[in-house]
Amino acid sequence: MSKNRSGNFFEDFRVGMKLRHATPRTLTEGDRSLYIGLTGSRSVLGTATTNARQLGFDVRPLEDLLVFNTAFGKTVPDISLNAVANLGYADVRFLAPVYPGDTLAVETEVIGLKENTSRRSGIVYVRSTAKNQHDEAVLTWVRWVMVHKRDVQADCPQAHVPPLPESVRVGSLPRHPFGPQVAQITALTGVADLWDDYAVGERIDHPGAMALNDSDHSIATRLYQNTAKAHFDARAASASEGRRLVYGGHVMSICKALAYDGIENALTMLAINAGSHVNPTLAGDTLVCATTVTGKFDLGDDHVGALRLRMIAAKNVEAASIVFPDTGAGRPAHSTNIVLDLDYTIAMPKKSATRSQ
Repeated sequence: MSKNRSGNFFEDFRVGMKLRHATPRTLTEGDRSLYIGLTGSRSVLGTATTNARQLGFDVRPLEDLLVFNTAFGKTVPDISLNAVANLGYADVRFLAPVYPGDTLAVETEVIGLKENTSRRSGIVYVRSTAKNQHDEAVLTWVRWVMVHKRDVQADCPQAHVPPLPESVRVGSLPRHPFGPQVAQITALTGVADLWDDYAVGERIDHPGAMALNDSDHSIATRLYQNTAKAHFDARAASASEGRRLVYGGHVMSICKALAYDGIENALTMLAINAGSHVNPTLAGDTLVCATTVTGKFDLGDDHVGALRLRMIAAKNVEAASIVFPDTGAGRPAHSTNIVLDLDYTIAMPKKSATRSQ
């Protein structure tokens, strides 16, 4: 039996295939520190144990995108080792907090396949679920990825594109037991804006910008044990003229950190409704982002509400120049400087929580 681990190519996948990914991973405080060092994240719950305790948590939870990217990395050797690019996400739900010392194990089911007309690659649709050491599901997501074929002439299964929800329904959003203490977040951030102060249609141009370099994106991708060739093997990176692509999850994490200014009192991500990596990001690019509020939901909780946000990230321009394409007529048309279009939902304290303390 061959010991050459070349990963799966497009023609190796079948709808209904189930994969249990290798090497469960225990996350630690060291992972958190490295994540902050690579992204500059200032998330209140993730920044200090005293913050978390003041807001009602016994233990400081790990950042949502650290968890997401780590779980994602477990899937790469089986799903996207031979990827051209990761294309998008849907129905991402952060089901339960993950804490230092928790061990994540991930399983995936192939839910769709579609060969490209060039016959050189195809799109693989999968649903993955991460569970902790107690066999409790903490995260689930759908993604689709373009994968090279081993043999251009190889026959492939009939195309099946699975139906994907446009968003995570309000009734399916995770419910976390936030107490009235969460309103104390304003004392920690120095910003008074809470859920009640945001309006649908409001736009926020985040003031920060961050230049990416080869060392940072390489370390970030290794942190997540993501072995995709596109991020490490310059010889294989023909799609970007021999330059390695920045892992899209690192782009998401950078932009989430940049978006802190203007959304300081966010507690946790509840869901990613949809997301696409519109154009490649390369070392040397400088990222900026802007956000619009697209939805505002009362979760039936006295202490927190949900905000649905659309964040667009661009490279090498000013945030004020970002245009939000209309999504009503199918796939939006983005300019070439747009690298990420992310639709996600967060939990934020309500002003009523301040009155119930």
